[in-house]
Amino acid sequence: MNKVWLVTGASSGFGRVITQAAVAAGDVVVGAARRPEALDDLVAAHPDQVEALRLDVTDTAAIESAVRDVVARHGRIDVLVNNAGRTHVGAVEETTEEELRELFDLHFFGPAALVRAVLPHMRERRSGAIVQMSSMGGQMSVAGFGAYSATKFALEGMSEALADELREFGVKVLIVEPGAFRTSLFATGRAGASVDSGLYAKVGETRAAVAGGDGSQPGDPAKAAAVILAALEAERTPLRLPLGDDGVSAVLAHLDQVREDVLAWEKQSRATAFDA
Repeated sequence: MNKVWLVTGASSGFGRVITQAAVAAGDVVVGAARRPEALDDLVAAHPDQVEALRLDVTDTAAIESAVRDVVARHGRIDVLVNNAGRTHVGAVEETTEEELRELFDLHFFGPAALVRAVLPHMRERRSGAIVQMSSMGGQMSVAGFGAYSATKFALEGMSEALADELREFGVKVLIVEPGAFRTSLFATGRAGASVDSGLYAKVGETRAAVAGGDGSQPGDPAKAAAVILAALEAERTPLRLPLGDDGVSAVLAHLDQVREDVLAWEKQSRATAFDA
């Protein structure tokens, strides 16, 4: 049976190519976006498979009714893709509380609300999948991406527990960790930035990479979407799916560093129990 997808941030980037891949597979997609008119071309080309939904995921009060309406129209939601997001660059010291809270609303509290809204339907049917679009920055971070990575680390922590909770109900959780893909994430006007004092040279390097990186990223989003769909169809769907040569290399290098740090202090760390 063809699936029903709910994809947030469906108007561009990964959201759009995932929508196109699902449609090519014969599925139905409800594409949620703040500007649903950006999906008019896909709706016109596939009127029986694509529906545009106006939704700002930071408006958590609107999420439950939106999900209820989708289920009423289509009978179910088989796959939720929490994709809406943006990047943000700034030193930790220079990132304001307001900026940090806005980013958490977008990358954590919105997805959490959507998960809560779809789960009763998935649990009842004992099937479904939740795709959390994270980043290689959800496993590791560098200067300038502290706020962005904080939100993705939080999303991944919640999702790891969620996968453990949902396993008995037959619901899959897939955390996607892309490297640099040619989406609009770094486009002018899309990338948030904190005030720059010039104090942190390494943050300046990150700003420059983001400012000059749009359109030159090595990753092909369409190929990434194909891998995501294949992972969902696999008998054993992975919990984490790094994507791109840079993404895979960064995650593996980070895991090696974590292991090195743990082993360097393993003896002292283990010897912290009360004496017998």
